[in-house]
Amino acid sequence: MARLPGPADRRPPAARRPSRAHLGQPQRPHETRDWLTIYYLPPYAPDLNPVEGIWSLLRRGWLSNVAFSTPEHLVQTVRRGLRHIQYRSHLIDGCLTETALTIRPA
Repeated sequence: MARLPGPADRRPPAARRPSRAHLGQPQRPHETRDWLTIYYLPPYAPDLNPVEGIWSLLRRGWLSNVAFSTPEHLVQTVRRGLRHIQYRSHLIDGCLTETALTIRPA
């Protein structure tokens, strides 16, 4: 019985092989420093990234329901939104709070 080609067969040969990116060499231990704390995070963790909160604010506010006429219009709107957020520290604090991370000044 003949087998019909599926979506995986349409990919180039290199894309059909399983990815080996996650099987890299083991990390070398870092030198111990009293001022350095290393936290190993998962490779993709948007809930630990405060920038995701900033993008969420932009998408819900300045970028919502807008048809951009040119790339420059998009850039101008993003910059305006970021400038608005930049001068309102409570918004940035809220994005950091969502991650449950803290900033400890040195």
